[in-house]
Amino acid sequence: MTEKAPQTVPLVSSEPGLSRFYPLGIAETKIVAHLQGGDFDRLGDGLRPQQDDPERAVRAELLRFLILGSDGYHSHEKGLRLSGAWISGILDLEGCRIPRDIGLKDCHFEASPVLRSAIIDNLFLDGSSMPGLQADRLEARGCLSIRGALVSGPVRIPGARIGGSIEADGVSIRSSDGIAIDAAGIEARGGILLRGADIKGGIVLSAARLGGDVNAVGARIERPGEVALNGDGVIAGGDLALRGSIIVGEARFLGARLGGDVDCTSASLSQPGGYALRLNHAAIEGALLLRQGASVAGTIDLTAATIAAIDDDEASWPLAGDLLLNRCRYGAFIGGPVDAHSRLDWLSRQSPDRWKADFWPQPYEHLAMVLREMGHEEEARAVLIAKERLQRRARRSRARNPATRAALATSDAILAVTLRYGRQPLLAVVWLALFWAIGTGVFGLAYGSGAMKPNSPVVLRSPEWTMCDLERTEQRYMPSSGQELAGRADAGQNQLTCFRNQPEAASYPEFNALMYSLDVLVPVASIGQKEYWRPDSRKPTGTFTLRYYFLQSVIGWVLGLLAVAGSSGLVKPH
Repeated sequence: MTEKAPQTVPLVSSEPGLSRFYPLGIAETKIVAHLQGGDFDRLGDGLRPQQDDPERAVRAELLRFLILGSDGYHSHEKGLRLSGAWISGILDLEGCRIPRDIGLKDCHFEASPVLRSAIIDNLFLDGSSMPGLQADRLEARGCLSIRGALVSGPVRIPGARIGGSIEADGVSIRSSDGIAIDAAGIEARGGILLRGADIKGGIVLSAARLGGDVNAVGARIERPGEVALNGDGVIAGGDLALRGSIIVGEARFLGARLGGDVDCTSASLSQPGGYALRLNHAAIEGALLLRQGASVAGTIDLTAATIAAIDDDEASWPLAGDLLLNRCRYGAFIGGPVDAHSRLDWLSRQSPDRWKADFWPQPYEHLAMVLREMGHEEEARAVLIAKERLQRRARRSRARNPATRAALATSDAILAVTLRYGRQPLLAVVWLALFWAIGTGVFGLAYGSGAMKPNSPVVLRSPEWTMCDLERTEQRYMPSSGQELAGRADAGQNQLTCFRNQPEAASYPEFNALMYSLDVLVPVASIGQKEYWRPDSRKPTGTFTLRYYFLQSVIGWVLGLLAVAGSSGLVKPH
């Protein structure tokens, strides 16, 4: 825009208020001469001045007079638009009603502007340099914009009411008192835009009511060891966007209500030894995104949070001990792994003992529910089995009596290998099948080596059995008959084989190792093999076979009862 030639400001009675500012400086003369035409908006090149220059110097008291239109002086309907000014003194508009815009872009303020309890249309301080901003309880019909500004003190707008958004993209704020932006309790129909901002000091958004986003994409916020971003109780209709941001200090949103996502994609959240991100008791209608190189140094606290979905990857998970998920509820995984092994690794990042607890079952139960609803039934069961194992271990650690701990350990071990703590009752059938096969081999080998005998006293006293214990070259006196009887076994032939070769034994039931093992293993079934055959402890392998016979009988009873109890629900998981 081409500037009009400077004009002399007349001393006329129609502007009695303006006369008190005479003599006007060079910059002030230009502003007064052209402001009412609405076509003057910059001093010099319009860029932010680096030093006090008479051609840029403007008194804050004069700007206040022009903004308010006092004593009959009325500025243009567009309001005050000015860039490139060096503003001396305090621009004090506290409690003022200004039905026009205030645009002081790329200006240098020697003192913090004061707009406490002011009522305005829009406030533009983009690119300006100032010691701070005092705008507590400010009411603006439009937006409050400090984009690209350099602020060396706190920006205070608690309790402000903004009809649009608070725009602070690219702002640079350095605050020595710890709080860089105090926006507690504000109400804005739009959001808070901090894209690319560089802030040293904390941001307070507690109890804010926003219609849009809290957008800090690419921002850098530093307040080491303290709360860097405080959004406790904030209600926002949009996202909490932290994509690519760097936050040194705690990002805390206790009890927040967010209508969109919490997007931490590629973000760096750092608070070693403390909380890096706290969303406990928050309600997030969108997803929690933690992926693509997101880095978390510190604890992520999702205690009692409600989240629609989680989109993450393993590389972005916090270290062991730095995850809190107790009573957290989420709807689905829309990215990242959904297998039980990976998600159990995720849950293992919790350390209940760090928080003086022994175990939290809810994260496991909820994970299993989500996996089941997503169609991963086997993965859900694996999660619940792991939960049972850890919960029972915690129960054993609480037991003070060593005997009680030993009894619990024994029962837990049995339930673990047989029923998976009641989560897989049919596993007992698998064990039954395994012992059936083992028994078939043991009893089959015993029969082949002659370590089985008829289970009949009559047969065991008969000559067909007793004389088969001797070779044909030997004799034995039989008191029952009063005679010497010759042996019936061939050289090297065992007693059982000899007996089976006797014509009188042809009618004796055949031995079947498969059915014999099943008859021993299933106590409620009567197949008939046990009634006719029994291990012979007098033979070399007979003692082992007899002991295994009793063992398989006991195992059959135990597994049978457990299978029934597990299927009927008598064995209930915790």
